[in-house]
Amino acid sequence: MTGGVFWLERRPGERVVALTGSPNVGKSTLFNALTGLRQHTGNWPGKTVTGATGRHVRHGQDYLLADLPGTYSLLAKSPEEAAARDLLCFGGADAAVVVCDAGALERSLGLVLQVLEVQPRTVVCVNLMDEARKNGLEVDLDGLSARLGVPVVGTSAGRREGLEPLMAAVEAVIEGRVELHPASAEYPAAVETAAALVEEAVGETGLPGKWVALSLLEGDPGLMDSMKAALGRDLRAEKEVAAALTEAGQGLERAELTGPAFQEAVAAAQIRRGAELARETVKGLGGGPKWGRKLDRLLTGRFTSVPAMLALLALVFWITIAGAQVPSDLLSEALFWVQDRLTDLFVYLGAPDWLHDALVLGAYRTLAWVTAVMLPPMAIFFPLFTLLEDLGYLPRVAFLLDHAFQKAGSCGKQALTM
Repeated sequence: MTGGVFWLERRPGERVVALTGSPNVGKSTLFNALTGLRQHTGNWPGKTVTGATGRHVRHGQDYLLADLPGTYSLLAKSPEEAAARDLLCFGGADAAVVVCDAGALERSLGLVLQVLEVQPRTVVCVNLMDEARKNGLEVDLDGLSARLGVPVVGTSAGRREGLEPLMAAVEAVIEGRVELHPASAEYPAAVETAAALVEEAVGETGLPGKWVALSLLEGDPGLMDSMKAALGRDLRAEKEVAAALTEAGQGLERAELTGPAFQEAVAAAQIRRGAELARETVKGLGGGPKWGRKLDRLLTGRFTSVPAMLALLALVFWITIAGAQVPSDLLSEALFWVQDRLTDLFVYLGAPDWLHDALVLGAYRTLAWVTAVMLPPMAIFFPLFTLLEDLGYLPRVAFLLDHAFQKAGSCGKQALTM
């Protein structure tokens, strides 16, 4: 496997480690702590997405760390996710580090399971351990490691805690001093059967066979182009593989798992397994998981998800508009009182009318209007959406609307900006 445009240039003897994780898990903080000033920011090879690389030295061994764009899934729906996927899958990394939020571990473990399918040499970094402890949470790192089949290390990157054990685990994984048994989600029987059929037809590619089979069954055009460039062969065009895909597709069709239903079945299995792992290894949740599962069924259920989403977003909109009215009026009165005083000052100084109109009625009045109208809603809206992000609801909104937005040539994450 040549890697093509996805290959990161390395110095002789240098080891490449890909850092990946969902947004807001402290990945960039960890990257900065490990690399210090030995960083470089630029466009990823062959991509129009900005990324960063940096170097870390441990016991005289050089490591090139690639800070991949934050992603919720390797089922890429945006240029950032595609860049993260391609560099992780085809970039020639010696190992991967998946960064998770200890306080919301369930949300990250689905991505962990996806990464394990494509890169067995993986270390799971459970970051923000200090914040989790403040919230009364304890993560059984050893138990999680046993269930995932790869090393799991706890860190608090902001305090530079756990960095040495993390890099020690990375070193051990690359040198083969750790026995790895990467876990996998339990997919529906029809998906497992189809994947096994395609995997046998594909044969050896230098990539994990099951992941290649699932990718071919998914048929994402961007991933297919990347795989073709990386492998130097078009798997779908090969006669034996094409026949296996046809047979596998017939089996999936009988199980009503074609198109978006196939993607949803695969994603649901990974999310479900991630939730199980979180419940088994995170302590201090009390009655939270059972209550959380009921709430999750309401927010993502087949018949309740869209009404619940519309009601919640309408509530956020109403709070923003209604709540901003009073502070906006008060701010407007204060700023325009200042405008009157500025006018009095210009009159007192005998300034010409054109100067008063340009500075007071032009520049200041425009600034006052924008500040009075925009600042209060923003001060309410963004904290509310930050709360929804912390609660893990925004990724669910993106998931719910992804299918509809794909029909318009976009992806579910664009629903948030719209």
